[in-house]
Amino acid sequence: MSAQEFKRRRRRLMGMMDEHSVAILPTAPVYIRNRDVEHPYRPDSDFFYLTGFAEPEAVAVLIPGREHGEYILFCRENDPKMETWNGLRAGQEGAISVYHVDDCFPIGDIDDILPGLLENKARVFYTMGAHPGFDQRLIGWVNRLRKQSRAGIHTPGEFVSLDHLMHDMRLYKSSFEIRAMRKAAKISAEAHRRAMQHCKPGMMEYQLEAELLHTFMYHGARSPAYASIVGSGANGCILHYVENSAKMKTGDLVLIDAGAEIDCYAADISRTFPVNGHFSRAQKALYELVLAAQYAAIEQVQPGNHWNDPHEAAVGVLTEGLIELGLLKGSLKTLLKKQAYRRFYMHRTGHWLGMDVHDVGDYKIDTQWRVLEPGMTLTVEPGLYIPAASKGVAKKWWNIGIRIEDDVLVTREGHEILSADVVKTVDEIEALMAGVKSTRRVKAKTKPVTRRRRLTQ
Repeated sequence: MSAQEFKRRRRRLMGMMDEHSVAILPTAPVYIRNRDVEHPYRPDSDFFYLTGFAEPEAVAVLIPGREHGEYILFCRENDPKMETWNGLRAGQEGAISVYHVDDCFPIGDIDDILPGLLENKARVFYTMGAHPGFDQRLIGWVNRLRKQSRAGIHTPGEFVSLDHLMHDMRLYKSSFEIRAMRKAAKISAEAHRRAMQHCKPGMMEYQLEAELLHTFMYHGARSPAYASIVGSGANGCILHYVENSAKMKTGDLVLIDAGAEIDCYAADISRTFPVNGHFSRAQKALYELVLAAQYAAIEQVQPGNHWNDPHEAAVGVLTEGLIELGLLKGSLKTLLKKQAYRRFYMHRTGHWLGMDVHDVGDYKIDTQWRVLEPGMTLTVEPGLYIPAASKGVAKKWWNIGIRIEDDVLVTREGHEILSADVVKTVDEIEALMAGVKSTRRVKAKTKPVTRRRRLTQ
C-alpha cells in the first residue's frame, strides 16, 4: 500500500479536527505466549490504518497546523545489538525516509516530549480503555501540566474518543483496501478448495487445518486473520470451535471457517462439505436450505438497503424450509415473530469485514439500521446447527452443523462477491472432491432468488 494512501487518511482525519487539538494513537504491545516466547506481532488496526508502521513500541501523534510538521512518531531507536537478535528497526531516520513522518523521536523520550505537545491544546482525540497502561501515562502527563497552570500553561479541557471518527473512516474501503481484500479472499478461496480436495475419512481436523495454513503462507499470507475453525460431526455445531483435534469420520460433515490476512486486511470464508465427498439425503436437504438462504441474503446486499435486510431474507428462507422439513411446526408468520429459528440458527447473518475480521463501524444510526453504501464490505453467513439428542428432532438430523459464508463488497451497481472463487453448490463440491475439473465460470454476482424449489428429504 502506498505512502500516499496513509497520508490521505491522516489528512482526512485531521480535517475533522481543529488547530487546537491533538490526536494520539499508541500501537499494540507485544504479547507473551509463555515465559519468554512472544506471540507473532501484529500492530493495532487503527494505528496501522493511519501510519503503515508495523513495529511495536510506537505512538503516533497528529497535530493539525503544527509549524514543524503535523505527523509525529515516537518509535524505537536503531540498536545494532538488539537488531542482531530480533531484526532490523526503522529508527528515527527510517521513519522519516520510508514512512514519511514529519518529525520522529525515540520512544524512550516520550515522557519528556509528549506533554509539551499537549500544552495549550483545547482537546485530545484519544480512545480510552483500549490500552489501559497508556491511559494512565496520558492522565499523568495532563496532571503534570495542570500543576503548571500558574505559569500560564493551559491543559486540554476535553477528551474525545477517536473511535467515532476513525471507525467511520474505516467502514468505507478505498480502492487500495479493496485490492488487498480481493487478494486475501482469493488466497482463502484457494485454501478452501485445497481442503476439499485433500479431505478424507480418518484424517485429523488439524491435518485439514494444515492444508489451509500451507496455502495461506505459500501465497504470501503469513498469518490467518483469526483462529481457523475445522469442526467435523458434532464439532460443526460449536460456533467457535478451534480445538481442531478430532478424527474425521465417514458420513460426517466438516465445517471450515478460515481466512487469510494480507497487509492487515482479512478474509472470512466458511464452507461445509462431507468428509467422504458425498452428502447424505438429510445433509443435502439442510445444506441446500442454508445455500438458498445465503443466495437470498446476498441479493439484499444493495446500496440503499439497510443492514438488516440480508438477515431478514435469510431467516425467512430458513424458517420456511425448516417448516417444510418438519423441524419447525406452525405458521411462517408466527414462527418468524417468535424467532423460532433461533433454536437452530442463533447468530446474525453477517458482520463488517476489513482490517479486523469483525470490523469496526456502527450497525445502527440513531436506533435505525444503517443504510448500505458503496465501499462497505460485509460477510453473509447463514447456518443451521442441530446437535445430537435435540429434543423432538429425528436422529437423521443430529450432529449436522452447516455454515456458508462469503465476503461481499457493496458496489454502486449492487455487490461483488470477493470470495466467489470457492465452490458451494452440492454438485460442485462433490465434483471437486471427486477430482472432476469444473468448467463453471465463476461470476461475481448472484442471480436473483425469486422462488426456492421444494427441498428434498
